[in-house]
Amino acid sequence: MSLFNFDESYRKKYGRLAGIDEAGRGPIAGPVVASAVILEVPIDGVDDSKKLSSRKREELFSKIKDLGRVGIGLATPSEIDSLNILNATKLAMRRALENLGCGIDLVLIDGKNLEFSGNTICVVRGDSKSLSVAAASIVAKVVRDRIMMSYSKVFRGYGFEHNFGYPTRDHKAAVKEFGPTVFHRLTFSGVIENLDEKMLEKWRSSGKITNERYRAVLKKYQKLFKQQRLV
Repeated sequence: MSLFNFDESYRKKYGRLAGIDEAGRGPIAGPVVASAVILEVPIDGVDDSKKLSSRKREELFSKIKDLGRVGIGLATPSEIDSLNILNATKLAMRRALENLGCGIDLVLIDGKNLEFSGNTICVVRGDSKSLSVAAASIVAKVVRDRIMMSYSKVFRGYGFEHNFGYPTRDHKAAVKEFGPTVFHRLTFSGVIENLDEKMLEKWRSSGKITNERYRAVLKKYQKLFKQQRLV
């Protein structure tokens, strides 16, 4: 079954549908970005974003925006630390749906365990099965990559322009050498080990991190090092 026909089978049963996917659950820096896409016409080349070159994604991104309806939402590193990555991803997805600006009858979500209120169906490997989900994966990836490219000019030395926040060897080495930034996910492995309580307190008192984020990170930091002392 083609990606377009997969969506058509659901449209005939439910009505207007949107596909949702995210980019950036695995990185140790930057936001998680979600996209919701309504796409009711086929576009040649639309597929799981991971199978496409950056140049091809950019090309398809423009076509999807022209021929479909797109909503984008994100959750910040602060929200990821405060809520955890699963809940932050759901938050980004809800924001993407809200930013579609229109009513829908069904949401197809890539993956599993990401259902939220409303008529939603999780589709494992949905970005390889559904046209709208594949389109959403492209939009989310392009938007997130652009964000990381822009922040590579703010936080220099971490290689965001080529690692996009993922825990590559060079990225983890940079965090160890230069220390984490507030743009990192402070509760994530590869980052939290390079924090200290004085640094967290300084960021909190200067307003660089919220009290909620401070408490979430400190709690995990103290638990981590308590466990290490017991080993």
